[in-house]
Amino acid sequence: MLYRFIDLFAGIGGIRTAFEPYGHCVFSCEWDVKAQETYEANFGEKPVGDIRSVNEKEIPDHDILLAGFPCQPFSIAGVSKKQSLGRQHGFLDETQGTLFFDIARIIKEKQPQAFLLENVKNLRSHDKGKTFKVIINVLEELGYTVYSEVLNAKGLVPQNRERIYIVGFKKPLKFEFPQVPKEGPSLQTILEEDVDEKYTLSDKLWDYLQAYKEKHAKKGNGFGYGLADLNSYSRTLSARYYKDGSEILIPQGEGKNPRRLTPRECARLQGFPETFKIVVSNTAAYKQFGNSVAVPVVRLIAEKMVQAIEREEILQVVEEGRVEYATK
Repeated sequence: MLYRFIDLFAGIGGIRTAFEPYGHCVFSCEWDVKAQETYEANFGEKPVGDIRSVNEKEIPDHDILLAGFPCQPFSIAGVSKKQSLGRQHGFLDETQGTLFFDIARIIKEKQPQAFLLENVKNLRSHDKGKTFKVIINVLEELGYTVYSEVLNAKGLVPQNRERIYIVGFKKPLKFEFPQVPKEGPSLQTILEEDVDEKYTLSDKLWDYLQAYKEKHAKKGNGFGYGLADLNSYSRTLSARYYKDGSEILIPQGEGKNPRRLTPRECARLQGFPETFKIVVSNTAAYKQFGNSVAVPVVRLIAEKMVQAIEREEILQVVEEGRVEYATK
C-alpha cells in the first residue's frame, strides 16, 4: 500500500527522501527561500512558505504527517489563571504562538493515521523538561499513542548525530524503534577524491583556530576545532559549518593545512543519495545540510512505522501495570 504524507518544516526534504519508497507527498511547507530552491530542484515542487498562514482545512488529506520542527519554549503560566476564571483549558492553548502549535492544529483537523516528528536531543531537557511534557500531553490529548526515542546516526553514516524522534499512531498500535548499529562506515568512505584547493583553510584561519583552542585548553575547556579521524566518525554537522568548518576538519598530511568538507561530502555525511542536486551557494548548502536529518535513520523509522500500521497489532491493557498485544 502507498501512503499519502505531508512534509512540514521540510528543509531540503531529508525526511521526505526517506519516506518516498512508501508513498507520495501531497503537501510541503518550508519558509526558508534558499531551502525552497533546493527542494524544488529535487522534488519538482516549491513548498508553501510560512506555516502560520496555512489554513489547516485546506491541507490535503493524508495518512502520515512528517515534521522536523524547531524547538521553542512554551509558557504554562496561563493555566492556573484560566482555571481560576472557570474557563476550559486544553494543552493546545499552552502552545499558542509556537511552531509546534501549527503541527498540533493540523493533526487535530486532519487526523492522520500516524506522524513522525524530529528534533534535537535536548528537546527532552529543554526548559527543565516542561517543553517535552507539553508536547507529549498535546499529542496524547489529540488521541494518539505516542513513542519517543533518541537515536544516534553514527552506525549508518560516519557522523555522531543524536536526535529525538517522536512517533504517534491514531490507533493504539504496538511500535518499536529500529535498532541502529553501534558501528558504521568510516569518514574515509564519504570523501571525494579530487577536492578544490578553496576548501583548504588559509594560514590565517588555521592559525586563529589553533590559538583559540590552545587558549581554551589552558582554561580546561574543550572548545575549538575538531580534526577528524578518517577511520572513525565525525562530530555533529551543524548549520554553522559554513563559518569556518571548525567542527569537522579533514587532515591533509604533513605540511598542508586541513580542509573543510565539500557540500557533496556533507550530503553524503547525512546519507543523501548521489543524485541529490545541490543548486545553491556553498554557504547556503552548508546551512541546509547542517539543519537536515540523517536520511538512513529516518528510512529505518519509516519502515518500522509502515510495518506497525500494516500489522495493526493493538495495545490492550489487561490490568493495571500490564500490557498485552492483540493482532486484529
